[in-house]
Order: sequence, then C-alpha cells, then structure tokens
Amino acid sequence: MHCKITLKNTAVAMEYQSAPEVGWKTGANQNNIPVRIFIALLFFCGCLGSSVSSGGAKMDHLHILDELLRRDYDRRATPTNQFNNATSVICELYIRSFGSISPVTMDFEVDLYLRQKWQDERLKHDEITEALDLNDPNLVKAIWKPEVYFPNAKHAEFQYVTVPNVLVRINPDGEILYMLRLKLTFSCMMDLSKFPLDSQICTMEVASFSKTTEELRLTWKATNPVIMGKGLRMPQFEIVDIFATDCQESFQIGNYSCLVAEFYLSRSVGFHLVQSYLPTLLIVVISWVSFWMDVDSVPGRTTLGVTTLLAVSSQSSGIQSGLPQVSYVKAIDVWMGTCTAFVFCALLEFTIVNYMWRRQPNVQQMKAQQASASAISTAGGVVTPSSVNGDAAPTPAKVCFPESSSPPPPEYVQDEPPPDVGANNINYMRRVAGNEMPGAPLCDSRLLRLSQCRDTPLYTKVLARKIDEWCRLCFPLAFLTFNLIYWPYFMLT
Repeated sequence: MHCKITLKNTAVAMEYQSAPEVGWKTGANQNNIPVRIFIALLFFCGCLGSSVSSGGAKMDHLHILDELLRRDYDRRATPTNQFNNATSVICELYIRSFGSISPVTMDFEVDLYLRQKWQDERLKHDEITEALDLNDPNLVKAIWKPEVYFPNAKHAEFQYVTVPNVLVRINPDGEILYMLRLKLTFSCMMDLSKFPLDSQICTMEVASFSKTTEELRLTWKATNPVIMGKGLRMPQFEIVDIFATDCQESFQIGNYSCLVAEFYLSRSVGFHLVQSYLPTLLIVVISWVSFWMDVDSVPGRTTLGVTTLLAVSSQSSGIQSGLPQVSYVKAIDVWMGTCTAFVFCALLEFTIVNYMWRRQPNVQQMKAQQASASAISTAGGVVTPSSVNGDAAPTPAKVCFPESSSPPPPEYVQDEPPPDVGANNINYMRRVAGNEMPGAPLCDSRLLRLSQCRDTPLYTKVLARKIDEWCRLCFPLAFLTFNLIYWPYFMLT
C-alpha cells in the first residue's frame, strides 16, 4: 500500500512539472504516457524486491542446508567420527506434568520436553547467518541424532497433536538443538515399610542405546538440568529435592553413557490422617465407653463391643485394598493391628467381667462348710482344728458371708451397718467380731482381708467392678504410650 501511494504522487508531480513545457495539449499528453508507465513499473519492482528480500534469504539458507545434507553428509556417522572422539550431547528435561505415584503398580506418569544439544561442524556454513527452526519430519530423519532411550520407562508416547511435537534448530555455528515432547510412564520401586509416613526416591534415566562411551557421551546441562513446570503439584507427594547425576551402564558388548534424575518425594500425610488414622482413633475411644456402663448392661456393652470391632476391621480392609500385597509389615499395619487389639481387649474384658458378675455359688461346697462348722463349734466360740486335739484354747475366727445367707445381727458387725447383699452397691469390707455366726464358712483368723475369702460370689462381684474401674485408666494410658512410641519412630527415623 505504501509503494502504490508513492508511485501515484510521483506520477502526478511529474505531470505538473512537464505541463508548462509541453503545454496542455492532447498530443503532448499522449506522448508522455509511455514514460509514466515505465517509471511506475520501475518503482513497483523496487518495492517488490524489498518485501521478499528477507524471505529470499531464508530460502537461500534452506537451499544451502539441502546442499550440505546431499553433499557429503552421512547421518549414520557421529559429528566427531572423523576425529575419533566421542560426541558430547548436553541434555535437559523440562517437566510439564508429574502424575501421582501409584503404590499398587509402583509407577508414575510425566509429560516432559527432552532437549538435546550438540555440535555438528558438517552443518556449518558461512552464508547461513541466522538460526533455522525446523519441524519437518523428513529433515529430522536426514540429520544425525543421539540414539537415546529411557531404561526405566514402562510406556512411552510421542505427541502428535496437532502436529508432531518436534523441533530442530540449526545455529550458524553448527550447534543443533533437538527438542521433542514425550509422555512417559516410569517405574518407581518403593519401600512401603513406613507407609503412609514414608519418603520415596523415584528416578528418570536417559541412556545411549547403540553408541558406547567411545562414540557418545551424555552430560547434563551445567545449570538447572531438570526444570519443573510453574505451579506443578502432586496430590499425595511433595518434591523435596532433585539431583541430576551421571552414570554408566556396563554390558558385555561395551559401556554406555547414561544420566539419572533423582526425585526425592515426601508423602503428604493429611489424606491418610483424615481417612485412616482419625476414624480408627475414634473407634478405639468409643470402645472404652463400655467401661463406664453398668455390668448388668449386657445387650448394650455387647452391641458396642461387636460394632466397634467390625468397624475397625472394615476400616483396615478398605485401607489394604489400595495397597500391594507385600511380605513385610507396614506402618499402617502396625496402627490398624494395635487399634484392633485394643477394641478386641475391651470386648474380652466385658466377657470376663460379665462371667464374674454372674458366677453362682457352689452349693455342695457351701453345705460341706456349714456341716464342718456345726460339728466343731462350741459354746465359747468357734474352735479351730488345732483346738480339737487340745493343743490350744478356742479362739475367735473371722467369717465371711455368702450371698445366700441373711445379713448378720448388729452385734456381729463393727464400724459400719450391715450390708444389703441384694443391692448393687457391694463395694465394702465386712468385719465381723469374734462371735460365731451359724451357717457361715470358716476363715482363719490370720486372713484379715476379704480377698482370702474367694469361695463367695460376693468377692467376684467386687472384683468385677474393680476391673472395670482399673480399665478406665489403664486402656487410655496404654494407648497414649503406644502413640508416643509410634509417631516419633515412623516420622523421625
């Protein structure tokens, strides 16, 4: 458009300048028409040449490149093959996405750009003055490229949307940048002994496939060899650090250069804390409610114990379904096993307490004790077996009252009123004076505590309630001690 306006103004100016000389005659104007056409064509050709000069230069560079590739270029030979030196290839990884690591399949997916740089003097030409960015697949096939692969990749895909994602940049000095986009699935062998409080190390390996170290050497870029995409996050892991190191693979046919990028990952415990630890913790605490319920509440305590045991078992099964079947014990196994043991012990405690509470007296043993007491009793008191032989005088003895016997008269009990055996409040000690109470079993005078009179159901009722009281304190203390050992051990070691 600019060139057309310039030509129009020039033609008009020439017409006005020639008017005084030749006049405004029709014949004169007709003689000047060929001159004006020639000048217009001259200016048009100049503008057209300036507009295509840059495109022509690039086309010239492409023609030069084609000539270089057709002349003495062998894509099977390395760039430094004629010098008997190994070609150095600088590698760089740009990770676009980093998928979550699966503990079941032990792998992870990434979407990355692999960038490789090397020097190829065979593509250097003095007339090439600017870098050439090409994505022609035929050109990619025509030049030499490092034959690299990913040793620990389980699956790989080349991106074709919307065009093949490959780029070749040829600089004027012969430096070549080869970049391609890949979607890869890498294997990651994990140690789940501390799951879900674990940290893992996953790697990405790049190695030479067909060229030994005598022909090809792979090196990482000097600064930032592995770059993570902006805003890249993983749902269950946090990237703690990244280390890029060199390695060498040795086989029978030779040694091959390789590169390793190590990703140090720490698992986020927030998900498992909400989904695994907190529910089982609450189930264990709920199972302790049975210790505060009455011993006679058999349906309530049984339902609570069985329900909590089934709940913690179901929670454990749900967690194990998402994990591989490994032969060693994991941290979550220790937690779930301990929680299941606490709930089971709470149910077992109720079974023992209920049995002791409902225990019936031995009728035959009670009759034998009563007959023995009637046979050796005297008017002055109760006679011990030694007094029958005349070795000692009759001495008073302590007696204990069975549940079936009637309450003793007031003169037999000291310091407290007679108990109501049928009532629930039976946590007391009955001390009886040294007088005989007919029908009561004998106890030696040296046994001053109720715990020695174990043949009566009264003792078992007292002990059953005592066990409930002890469990109210022992179970929480034991579970607290377990937590003080569990969390520091698996999180700090």
